[in-house]
Amino acid sequence: FPQTAKAVLACGVPATEIFFASMKPHTDIKLHSDFTNFVLTSHLAVDIPESGKNKCRLSVGDDVREWINGEVMLFDTSIMHDAINESDQMRYILMFRVWHPDLTEVEKNALQLIYDCLEYPDLLSEDASIREAAEVEIEKVRTFPKLKTVSSGFGSGGSGSNKGGGKKKNKKKGKR
Repeated sequence: FPQTAKAVLACGVPATEIFFASMKPHTDIKLHSDFTNFVLTSHLAVDIPESGKNKCRLSVGDDVREWINGEVMLFDTSIMHDAINESDQMRYILMFRVWHPDLTEVEKNALQLIYDCLEYPDLLSEDASIREAAEVEIEKVRTFPKLKTVSSGFGSGGSGSNKGGGKKKNKKKGKR
């Protein structure tokens, strides 16, 4: 995965998160929203069973699209969306989350701080040594794997729901 992340970032993708996601055969992810419109989500179809036969689909609002091997979709997950794999095989995508292009650097930094504090409450400690330890932990998470050029991330996504057989794999983050 480090080579994949490095290649994505070298292409100039302003990713906050990059990971492979799989979806088991004959499963679905129910209609939901993540209520987050300050990042956009992109899917690169890596291995889509029966690609082009409409067996693996994503619905965002009223728009329904099928994953096609090698093609990319970009969408706003604050809009109600769902997914389905009606094939007999596992579906694999490379998922990117990118900052919304209308955000300023100040807004990105403020949002990043909020997420960091939610994941590492010790950042708010009055004890300087505890705050410093939390900052060291964040730096470790963002720099693994060590890449020459990395992007800033907004959270680990660990609290999100992943119902219906979808699975996130090999999630890596970095910061600029």
